[in-house]
Amino acid sequence: QVQLDELGGGLEQAGGSLSLSCVASGRSFGSNTMGWFRQAPGKGLEFVATINWSGGYTDYADSVKGRFTISRANGKNAVYLQMNSLKPEDTAVYYCAASKGFGHKYFAPSDYHYWGQGTQVTVSP
Repeated sequence: QVQLDELGGGLEQAGGSLSLSCVASGRSFGSNTMGWFRQAPGKGLEFVATINWSGGYTDYADSVKGRFTISRANGKNAVYLQMNSLKPEDTAVYYCAASKGFGHKYFAPSDYHYWGQGTQVTVSP
């Protein structure tokens, strides 16, 4: 059974930093694209960042570009999201996602096949 377990998140003040980790089990995703999405209260699922299998390609939502960094460690079957200069509008449940594919520009939830349970990030003004 494939499982994605997210760690990190919590409460931080605006301008601060938080780190999210996602460790996969049940299959290797070393050859697959992975990503992060988020869902704010009352809103739909929003793309945050994506990374290809090698880490050589990354892309971000405009709202987080320059502040968030996605990375991965294939040896640990893990993907990470470093969030700096946090804003109150970053408050959301953050989800790790893994695709069966290995391409670029995976911006839609439908591009991903496995999902974590989500972790809450709250940024206070």
